[in-house]
This record gives sequence, C-alpha cells and structure tokens, in this order.
Amino acid sequence: MTKPDASLSTNQIFDRYEEIRPRLPQVTTQPNTLDINSLLDIADQVDAFVFDAFGVLNVGETLIPGADERLDQLRTRGCAIRILTNAASYDRCGAIAKFKQLGLRVEDDEIITSRQAALDAMGEGHWGVITADADQLDDLPHKSTRLTDTAADYDLVDQFLFLSAADWTASRQALLEAAMQRNPRPLLIANADLAAPRDDGFSVEPGYFGHLIADTFPDHVQFFGKPFPEVYDLIEASLPTTPTNRIAMCGDTLHTDILGAAAREWRTVLVTQDGLFSGYETKPFVRRACLFPDWSLCRI
Repeated sequence: MTKPDASLSTNQIFDRYEEIRPRLPQVTTQPNTLDINSLLDIADQVDAFVFDAFGVLNVGETLIPGADERLDQLRTRGCAIRILTNAASYDRCGAIAKFKQLGLRVEDDEIITSRQAALDAMGEGHWGVITADADQLDDLPHKSTRLTDTAADYDLVDQFLFLSAADWTASRQALLEAAMQRNPRPLLIANADLAAPRDDGFSVEPGYFGHLIADTFPDHVQFFGKPFPEVYDLIEASLPTTPTNRIAMCGDTLHTDILGAAAREWRTVLVTQDGLFSGYETKPFVRRACLFPDWSLCRI
C-alpha cells in the first residue's frame, strides 16, 4: 500500500473502476437486492461465506467490531469460512499472521490471497519485482531483481511482477513506463485493487498503477485477485462439494467483490458501513454500475 491519500475520494475510485470496466469480467445482475441485518439472516441459504478483508473484517490494522464473533457463529451453524484478500504485500505466512494478529480465529487453509494466484502464474525467466522493502520474496519461484530507483534494472528483466505499492513512487512508475515503451513485456499485477480503506483515508494499490500501464499496453498487463478468475478457482478448489449458488461473497466494493463473485454465479453481499462507501448511500452507486448484490447490510 502507499501512504493513505486523503485526496482520493470514493467518487474518484468508483469513476476509475467504471473507466476500466471493459477490462473486467462481464456480468449481468438483477435489481433484486434485499436488505438484511446480519449474515445470520441468510445462513440457511449459504454453505460457504467468502470474506473480503479490508472494509469487511478490518479497516487498516483495526478489526471491525463483532467480525470475529460473526465468523465463529457462522462456523457453529455449519458454514465454511474463507477469507479472499487482494493484499499481496506479504507471503502466505505473513498473511496468516496478520489475520491472527487482528484477533480472527481462522485456520491457515481458510485464507486465499491474490499473491498466491499471481505466483502460480509466473513462468520461467528473470523477474523484476515491485514490492515492499520488508518483503523477503522467499516464496518467489524464479530469479528476481527488486526494482527501485536504478533505471538499468528495469531493462535487465524479462517480465515484471507488481506485489505491493508500499514503497512505490511517481518516479519509479515513470521508470516502469519508460522501460515498457522501450521493450513491452508481461506485467503481472498481484493486487487488482485500485485503493483500499484505511483509518485515515484510502491507500493507492497496485491495480491503480497497473491500469495506468494497461491504458497504453493492454495486451501486456494481467491482473490477479478479485474480480479476476484465478482467485475464484482457488476458492472453488478448496470447496469441491459446494455448489456455486451456495457460496456467498461478502465485500465492500462493487467492481471487485460483487462483480467477480456474480461472474462465478456465487451469491453476493454488499457490506456498506466501513469500506469504500463509508459515509455514502450505496444505492446510487449500485444503480450507476448496474451491479446489484443479492443482499446488503451495514456490517456482517
């Protein structure tokens, strides 16, 4: 993540998602959203609940009150639990540790990350990797060079992997764009989000920078994480006996959580209080995007 940007607004993020809509999976949803009070209201209609993290379970490093108890209650009712996060800043062990530090009682196999999907797609060659300084990159399967401010490094690699925007800057983005102009190469974006809600604003995420490159080189950029299919493949593989219409995705973002799940014929739950639409009435955004969730509620 980059530093939270107080100038980045919900409307700007929504409008940019609409601009890049042709790159997202195509789906039609029906305007039959039902308002509910909690996920317990629909637990008898769902065999597996899949949760986005930011804006649903936590905001930044803070657990949303009651989220841990609700997951426990759903398990007690026999529902499977999965957390599907687009955060790719840490390896699998780091992601598991983060959720447990938040106070969530989760099993390791209940967590699926977009980083995992991107690493699965990596081929042979020398990779230029964009990530946080603290990322040890121990889980990368191929040769890599960490890209920072050394312009020559961008021309030495065969392809690019964008894991985290935590230490990314405008000048580094310019180096990447210039390198692509000289020699267009594959660019894998391991976090398709444009932004993520934090305690004091929105952080700009890898998807934001990836789509700037895709504006010029659309055939060279591949996105991983919601709403793109690879992470849903991982979830469904972990739930081999669960019909897709008995899986419900709970998220705060229409163009990632709701769109991606609806494209898989999952059920969808829009969570409104703490995420992208915090402080806004969501129905106008839903109508503008024509992305209608099955259910809507404030908190899970």
